Amino acid sequence: MSNSISQGFLLFLLCWVFYLGYAEKKPTSEGTTNSRKSPELLEDVAVTAAFIDTAEVAVIGFFQDSKAREVSEFLTMVQELQDIPFGFCNSSEVLSHYNITTNTVSLFRKVDNKRKDLEMEDTEGIDATKLIRFVRIHELHWVTEYNPVTVIGLFDSAIETHLLLFTDKKSPKHAERMEKYRKAATLFQGKILFIWVDIHVKNNERVMSYFHLKKSQLPALAAYHTPDEEQAVLPLEEISVETVKEFCHDFLQKMQEKENPKPEDKAFKEEL
Repeated sequence: MSNSISQGFLLFLLCWVFYLGYAEKKPTSEGTTNSRKSPELLEDVAVTAAFIDTAEVAVIGFFQDSKAREVSEFLTMVQELQDIPFGFCNSSEVLSHYNITTNTVSLFRKVDNKRKDLEMEDTEGIDATKLIRFVRIHELHWVTEYNPVTVIGLFDSAIETHLLLFTDKKSPKHAERMEKYRKAATLFQGKILFIWVDIHVKNNERVMSYFHLKKSQLPALAAYHTPDEEQAVLPLEEISVETVKEFCHDFLQKMQEKENPKPEDKAFKEEL
């Protein structure tokens, strides 16, 4: 089986695994508050760049026509997603700087310095539900929770190496573990996507089994290289930044040596 087919099959399998355990839900207000949330008005390039730079994930609605129907759908999404910083821009200077030619919602993420655009040319087909799904799929953070929506964005990223932390969200040590894991994640920006997997979600047991892990071995780290499905697993007693760093460095070095074998290794293989 070719690498592309194998990778595509794995993505299908993982998405299906999660689909079995999660029913599709219409978005509900995640942060119900008494005050309405408003996007930040971005009126020039410098302010817009600073807004993008201050968050792991930032979403901006770029609108040529501030009275377009899509604006109300965008503002509805802003109310639904209380945990995301939103900006609103209709400055021709800023739109030109970001190469915006039609009403567009753009998501900027720091983990891999990527930008995702959703152009809203089909005004009848765009609503708040679709906008929310677009954001939830692509909002990769320093550490992203593994779930049926983010798995799509994870495999859509150009970063080919993923690190999964299998841990117990209910553990009193969970917050401390995540803090250390996140610190390590910032050291591998653009090289590794850091993911955490809640072992109390029943269908995550299938993900554990893919890496041949048992609950008795958790917490554990699992590194995964998407093009060839190479993997490495490290059960842990506890998590430290140094342990995660060392594990990541070793795995990246292994992948580099595999892709670029030493001259003597290459000569040996040719002789065989």
